[in-house]
Amino acid sequence: MAPPRTPKLLVTACLLFSVAACGGVNAREGSAALGVGNPAAQPAAEQASGDLQFGANHRFASGITVSLSAPQSFQPSPAAYPRSARAAAFYIQVTNNGTDPYRVSGLSVTATVAGKPAKQVVDATQGLGGVSDAGKDLMPGRSTQVTLAFAVPAGGARMAVRVRPSTGEPAVVTYCGDA
Repeated sequence: MAPPRTPKLLVTACLLFSVAACGGVNAREGSAALGVGNPAAQPAAEQASGDLQFGANHRFASGITVSLSAPQSFQPSPAAYPRSARAAAFYIQVTNNGTDPYRVSGLSVTATVAGKPAKQVVDATQGLGGVSDAGKDLMPGRSTQVTLAFAVPAGGARMAVRVRPSTGEPAVVTYCGDA
């Protein structure tokens, strides 16, 4: 089943946010959603523009902590969708440091490559089927790992990956780097 179409205004807003988060604009102004006003939410690996380096931890107000690995380049199998000559896989560590169970299906991860939306690659042959524990609750004090991949150009490019623990969470954290 194809994903629902996204209105152009929403896509444009996401692109502008991604450009700002990756250093196109000083993202420190008005970036309370990233926890700038809360020193406890700032990981040591934060970059000057407000985005995070791959591997840095970010704790959301809900107690959910995420860490996104550096991209691992690979060639998708012929069975992968969408077809792509190259993709970048990310390991996302999700830890529930809150007091309530966390529904893993709420995890939202989107990416842009060179400012344009990147398509998530599903490649069951290589174990990339999306969020596998989507129907499960992550109990307080427990962790899980999710592996996702996105199509990237053969020559590499600047990539921004946005993570939101749930649609009810207003905060979004952006990891940026080369893929």
